[in-house]
Amino acid sequence: MPDKKRTSHLDWEDVRYFVALARHRTLSATARALRVNHATVSRRVAGLEALVGRPLFDHCTDGYALTPDGKAVLDEAIAMDEAALSVLRRLDVSTELRGLVRLTAGRSLAEGFLIDRLDGLHRRHPAIDVELVGDVRLLSLMRREADIALRFGTPKSSELTARRLGTISFGLYVALNLRDEPAAAARLPVIGFDKEGTSIAEAEWLERHFPARRFAFRGNSQAAQAAAARAGFGVALLPRYLADDDPRLAEIACDTPLLERELWLLVRPDLTKVPRVRAVADYLVEVFRHEWQRPPAPPELVERQPSLLRMEC
Repeated sequence: MPDKKRTSHLDWEDVRYFVALARHRTLSATARALRVNHATVSRRVAGLEALVGRPLFDHCTDGYALTPDGKAVLDEAIAMDEAALSVLRRLDVSTELRGLVRLTAGRSLAEGFLIDRLDGLHRRHPAIDVELVGDVRLLSLMRREADIALRFGTPKSSELTARRLGTISFGLYVALNLRDEPAAAARLPVIGFDKEGTSIAEAEWLERHFPARRFAFRGNSQAAQAAAARAGFGVALLPRYLADDDPRLAEIACDTPLLERELWLLVRPDLTKVPRVRAVADYLVEVFRHEWQRPPAPPELVERQPSLLRMEC
């Protein structure tokens, strides 16, 4: 008797999940990349395995590994996935300034800087809908997980259209009541990232300059670290856009050069001429240029760097 499941129609979504799991190797990483839960990934892959009638993955201690059958169908599955993406890209040719644009940026940049400055975009283009994903995970532009990305550091992919927006400046901050502590930067405990964030540039800077210092608080977001600094836990390395205007924080002197990070705007090449995406990208460039041109700090704050970033457009 033939297997009824084997005669079912192939679901392209199952193929997409199969390719993603082959790429990311764990359910959790795949779920984060596709913005779904673990159960959805598992169910989709199981559906494809039921259709082909054989396992495509072995569950290992460090994740999922392709079986020989999985390896045999991976190239075809990738080709199918790319074909589906190509069809969707052709739907992006609308000339109207309306529709959804997905923007991704780090959480602190998204919540501590961008959101407050997107009101002008809405007034200028009220028919454009914005989905802002503020997260530390890297969404893929090439796989349509986002349309525009703001990323720190020189872009590694030559397949993306990139524009340098400027250089983000950082400072060392403490609670206002700790501002006058003698040698605060040398004596107070440090606030930093949790163990999963040790590869982040800010975490590496802290470890390099405070190698033997006690970490009184660790958190996976700079908003949490700023809150810990306000609560008096110690010294936090924070971007100026997040801390300079906080009346409960004070910047303290540092004997070593402070961290600076280049910020880049990335767009998929096929989207650069799509009006709604272009409009959002151009608006973001304006936002950072305006920040660069803001008036200098008042005389009493002249020792502090007056701008949150240096523009290099």
